[in-house]
Amino acid sequence: MAEEDFSKESIEEQDSARENENLRKVEAALFISGRFLSLKELMGLTDINPILLRKLLDDLIDRYSGSAIEIIKKDEMWKMDVSSEYTGMVNKLATGTSEFSKAEQETLAIIAYKQPMKQSVLVNIRGNKAYDHIKNFVSMGLVQKKKTGHTHELTLSDEFYDYFHLKKGEGFKG
Repeated sequence: MAEEDFSKESIEEQDSARENENLRKVEAALFISGRFLSLKELMGLTDINPILLRKLLDDLIDRYSGSAIEIIKKDEMWKMDVSSEYTGMVNKLATGTSEFSKAEQETLAIIAYKQPMKQSVLVNIRGNKAYDHIKNFVSMGLVQKKKTGHTHELTLSDEFYDYFHLKKGEGFKG
């Protein structure tokens, strides 16, 4: 009887350790991505089945509730971010360092200010390097690109507003 109890405890301990490890995998993926991840992306990164993955995501949302860090769920996608009440403070800390070059920041600012705008107009303003900037912004989901005639029309996406913690239309057309 004692041997059965021991093995039952061992199995429960192993299950608990496995669940904690899976939770850490999901947490690490959300932390490092800096963007919204779909269930499919998280499954690919963590090799966790979708039912367990949803439970772990709910557990993380609960764990970070009331914290300076939060797990945001939007349209079946999840992202780890600084809670909105601390965004201003954190942005002050981040000033001077950016994942965008100064040239990319200027290109994105022009798109934000002039949207919707033709890609050809932007390239005339910024030069050929704008093509690389646009490609980067589109791949990040910050800018939408729609074919119109021989060029493309560029507009800010909803992800742009989420990324920069802005309300749609706040300081920009759109």
